[in-house]
Amino acid sequence: MTATATGALLTETPPFPRETPGDVSGRLAPHYSAFQVSRRLLLTGHSHQAWPDVALTGQVEAFRDAALEVDEKWGAAFAKAERVREGFRLFLGDPRADLALGASTHDLVLRFLSALDLRSRPRLITSDGEFHTLRRQLARLAEEGVEVVRVPAAPADTLAARMAAAVDDRTAAVLVSAVLFESARVVPGLDALAGACARRGAELLVDAYHALGAVPFSMEGIEDAWVVGGGYKYLQLGEGNCFLRLPAHADALRPVITGWFAEFAELSAAHRPGAVAYPTGAARYAGSTYDPTSHYRAAHVFGFFAEQGLTPAFLRAVSLRQVGLLAAAFDALGAPDDVITRDRSGSPEDFGGFLSLRTPHADRLRAGLAARGVRADARAGHLRLGPAPYLSDAQLLSAVEALDAELADRPSRTAA
Repeated sequence: MTATATGALLTETPPFPRETPGDVSGRLAPHYSAFQVSRRLLLTGHSHQAWPDVALTGQVEAFRDAALEVDEKWGAAFAKAERVREGFRLFLGDPRADLALGASTHDLVLRFLSALDLRSRPRLITSDGEFHTLRRQLARLAEEGVEVVRVPAAPADTLAARMAAAVDDRTAAVLVSAVLFESARVVPGLDALAGACARRGAELLVDAYHALGAVPFSMEGIEDAWVVGGGYKYLQLGEGNCFLRLPAHADALRPVITGWFAEFAELSAAHRPGAVAYPTGAARYAGSTYDPTSHYRAAHVFGFFAEQGLTPAFLRAVSLRQVGLLAAAFDALGAPDDVITRDRSGSPEDFGGFLSLRTPHADRLRAGLAARGVRADARAGHLRLGPAPYLSDAQLLSAVEALDAELADRPSRTAA
């Protein structure tokens, strides 16, 4: 393979073969021609999957509606937003979910946190394995005097139980991921954690971002939980498509951080100083003026998923197969554990949609792979290989071969 200086494969590189039974990339890859997925080794699937070509159709449609309707475009934009909610509801397994939308999970988490009574309950419980959205914001709150308890994320099998044991009457909320973003471990027992929170009057917020589109998600047993997530990763929606799923009791809270879209339907009404009113439902947690282009794009992508049968169950089956293929190919390398290894405990179902390789050389290996034409990503001591349904088995195996070559050719960079 020939690579450019940035690591992207040249466009004249021939497509990888697709002949393995069960490999679905042959029918899917042509729909991602703009990203050239059949000619590139894009294993950034856990961070940023390619967009199907219909995404561009959505972006053009957003421009067209703005040009034709000017400020009257919002009716069409809100219809797209509702289509996005429908797509998220499918992947949440909650067809009646009340969803507030936002440009990022951080925006939505802020609205959630601002609704908590941190004066009388100044304690938040989280894990030390949360994505940076929670990690950084909670660390800053701790600097301002909020008590933040960080429960060790490992072992993931007992994380929910250990968090439940930490909940007390001073706890305002527990914030935890459904899938840990570094280790790929699925966190079981969230239903029991939800029960512990309910008994103590604490809120539970589940970050489902790293599950949706790779691990089937269910609200069973956690109906009273808040759920935050988005479509930048496995759902291929691109930026600006995140949600906060509201429990039934969300109307009892008054978020301090509140945008004027929360009163969009009552703008012509009189507003009394000192009396901020709130609507019911998702609008209660609404933000303000946003760029609706992201929702146009997402609506078309969700439509594409429906047309192609990319359901949660189907995507989970593809994910398990692809991650299993990567894991077996990696194990066959026989790399020393002190250089690079993986978690071999549990079953494949205990992991999310990417292969997490523990190594003290994650950043250097990622850069080396990029020079060899393989796009992957690294987080701290984890090199993450993220497959996607549009990638062929041959591409996945070629990526592991490139890793093998990187380990063999640069011993000075991987020496302990």
